[in-house]
Amino acid sequence: MTTPSTPSKGLDGIIAASTRLSDVKGDVGELIYCGYNINELAGKATYEEVVHLLHHGHLPNRKELTDLKATLAGFRELPQGVIEIITTLPKTTPPMHAIRTGVSALGCFDTTSDDDSMHAQRRKALRLISQIPVVMAYFHRHRQGLELVHPDAALGEAANFLYMIDGERPSQEKENTMDMCYVLHADHGMNASTFSARVTIATLSDMYSAITTAIGTLKGPLHGGANEGVIKMLKEIGSLDNVDPYIEDCLAQKKKIMGIGHRVYKVLDPRAPHLKRMAQILSSKLGEPKWIQMSERIAELMLTRKNLHANVDFYSATVYYSLGIPTDLFTPVFAIARTSGWTAHVLEQLADNRLIRPQSLYTGPVGLHFTPIEQR
Repeated sequence: MTTPSTPSKGLDGIIAASTRLSDVKGDVGELIYCGYNINELAGKATYEEVVHLLHHGHLPNRKELTDLKATLAGFRELPQGVIEIITTLPKTTPPMHAIRTGVSALGCFDTTSDDDSMHAQRRKALRLISQIPVVMAYFHRHRQGLELVHPDAALGEAANFLYMIDGERPSQEKENTMDMCYVLHADHGMNASTFSARVTIATLSDMYSAITTAIGTLKGPLHGGANEGVIKMLKEIGSLDNVDPYIEDCLAQKKKIMGIGHRVYKVLDPRAPHLKRMAQILSSKLGEPKWIQMSERIAELMLTRKNLHANVDFYSATVYYSLGIPTDLFTPVFAIARTSGWTAHVLEQLADNRLIRPQSLYTGPVGLHFTPIEQR
């Protein structure tokens, strides 16, 4: 084994693993899930179907889908001890802190936490997919001082989450919108949080530790927090008339425009058009078209001025806001959806595991000699 002569900053261009789960073709703007272009799935497949696809490599038949939905619904209720932990957190706790703590706590109450059989690992993966939304919904109700809304086994994953945070069953349109958001966020190649989950599980740690690691990684504004930044930016701009001078000022000061550009996609993010259409529909129906109007003008200016495209965060922010989801829950919603991909990558890593141990290039001093403290 030899040390590389020059490091790749941010591991740019380094292939860390092979995977059959998803492929991000940044040069042509394509996202593939297990052989399916995202355009084949968005608006057609439900989130539960995508969960099955990522975990088993094929879309489910009717029985497989029915069984999966029943399993997920059956796993939703949290241990009482976890509920007590969530409802004793300070109400000012940032939601991503709460969800990270909740997942770690779930591992403490699961007697199979350290069972490393693949059967147990798959069960833990499904348990996390179903319980993470409940953790977030319970904390959100707790911080508002409202009675907890318990899961409804008759509802799908997207509808149940909306029901648990709002206290009322969502319309079919809201359910379909959230479900598509889940599908679009389910997986995305070797992104930072997925990589961190694989690094953790590669040590033969446990499923809960791996997903806690992923959540901590997603929390960063350079990864999952960008959609919150988009809404904050739109609110700061205030109106369509203020867009041009705001963007010009940001460009002059070399400030980052949230939701614009992507580390991998050099052309259009293929998820963005789906979210843009949903944002247009929701904005018009809610009577607040200014959000999508401002977004479209920002996207136009940034494409013209910097040749940068809007990414998935740019339009998902408007969609979530139009659905009435609080801004600080945007990243947790991302985490809820991405748990399907995280757990699928953990299972894939375990199936052919090798400890992930990259090298570093030492750039510090050499040849130093110890000096007694009296002589320093």
